Amino acid sequence: MLTALSIRDIVLIEKLDISLDRGLTVLTGETGAGKSILLDALGLALGARGDSGLVRTGAERGVVTAAFSLPRSHPAFALLREQGIDAEGELVIRRIQNADGPSRAAINDQPVSLNLLRQIAVALAEIHGQHADRALVDVSAHRRLLDAFGGHEADVNEVAALWSRASAAEEALLEHRRLMERAEAERDYLEHAAEELRALNPLPGEEAKLAEARQMMMSAEQYAEALTEAEEALAGDGTSIARLNAALRKLERRRESAGGRLDHVCQSLDRVLAEVAEAERAIAEAQRAFVFDPRELEKSEERLFALRAAARKFKCTVDTLAEVRERFDMELKALSDGGGRLKKLEQEFKAAREAYDGAAEKLSNKRRKTARALDKAVMAELPPLKLERARFETALETDAGKPGPTGIDRVEFMVAANPGTPLAPLMKVASGGELARFMLALKVILASKGSAPTLIFDEIDTGVGGAVADAIGARLARLAGNLQVLAVTHSPQVAARASQHMLISKMEEVASKRMVTRVQPLSEGSRREEVARMLSGAQVTEAARAQADELLQGRG
Repeated sequence: MLTALSIRDIVLIEKLDISLDRGLTVLTGETGAGKSILLDALGLALGARGDSGLVRTGAERGVVTAAFSLPRSHPAFALLREQGIDAEGELVIRRIQNADGPSRAAINDQPVSLNLLRQIAVALAEIHGQHADRALVDVSAHRRLLDAFGGHEADVNEVAALWSRASAAEEALLEHRRLMERAEAERDYLEHAAEELRALNPLPGEEAKLAEARQMMMSAEQYAEALTEAEEALAGDGTSIARLNAALRKLERRRESAGGRLDHVCQSLDRVLAEVAEAERAIAEAQRAFVFDPRELEKSEERLFALRAAARKFKCTVDTLAEVRERFDMELKALSDGGGRLKKLEQEFKAAREAYDGAAEKLSNKRRKTARALDKAVMAELPPLKLERARFETALETDAGKPGPTGIDRVEFMVAANPGTPLAPLMKVASGGELARFMLALKVILASKGSAPTLIFDEIDTGVGGAVADAIGARLARLAGNLQVLAVTHSPQVAARASQHMLISKMEEVASKRMVTRVQPLSEGSRREEVARMLSGAQVTEAARAQADELLQGRG
């Protein structure tokens, strides 16, 4: 539910902070006091189009912050997680409107797009009023509401899954048909290309290995020369090794009588001779490794150039030549298997589509039955709302030729406000007050089935009074038993039903001489006076106060 609303520098509101509770909250006040400003500010927080005209004169920007307390299972959190935004328990929306035009939005202090804000807002609150662009007039939502009323969720999910399966099967079938058509048109080319690649037999990674071996063989002579120079330097004039050996033998003959003084010298000379011998062996081994047959170089070059020529021909890399060969083989197989694969895909698509068609028809039949029940329930709500001569009908257009993930039905709520007039779409109903009351009747029926947790009603009691206003108040109070309801009203009968009453007023600031809008929660005594004002007008009489007492004592 909406727990707090904070407004800064929006039209006549310089600074306003409101705390809100569960149940029914009414906002009342004189005409022109600023009730519409409050709803415009809330609408801005819920993703309405920004307008620099909303910023208070002299301010650089206007800011609206709305805080919502929601259960962890609320769908808004799933949407936020998909976008990588952390949120749990409380969700705080902030919308900043700059005086020079652009606006920006944030949820829990993390920037979000206006599109995401609107998706989130739909699940948080609904504004119902006398404007055709508000909730429930969106035809795309009518099917969802009908399904929620009928408890069709399992059927809808089944239809969506079968549609996905049938769509995938159809795409596989179409792709195979395109493959066969392409393969048939290019059969001669495919056969020649596939045979050429099979003969070439390219392997992944082969180019790099061949290029490395080619480079090694081309540089073999240089390596061999360097090794020969090392060998010659090690051998010297051919006598150094022999002289070292002779010296070592002479020293070893005198070693025992030297009392250990020649041990280190003998050991060092022995190591030198061993290292020299190891170096000679390493040079010999390396020289053998760099002996290449010129025919091997020629063979490697021919293979490498053949692979690269094929890659240029088939417009791919050498490493993907094997994949190209597999694709050619697959296309040829599609032609040579006698249509077996095509037949299998056709059968799979047919089975998937038949399963979808059956489920969609079953869902459509359920929707027709549910539509009649919904029409009956809404019609029962209309007489107390001074719509006793009106008609409501859920129009269902079924077209099996236009299937989709939600089935084969188009659902739209239709109304006729007066006898003799044809049914028309809900959004085209002539009177704003009638539209609002139709919506109230719908929400009373649908509130517990797929409704946002916060409902805002904007002057839906316009043009009515007495028993009709009392009926509206009773229905708003009934809705507030399960949902949070905010209502802007001029009706004392509606105001008396509220669990929280706020007074909106406009006054002149002494210091600045500016007109500002204030919102004040009313105590029991102040509330009695406000209801009495709503009953009597400018001059509050004792009779009005007595009548206010009766309304307040009889509320609920």
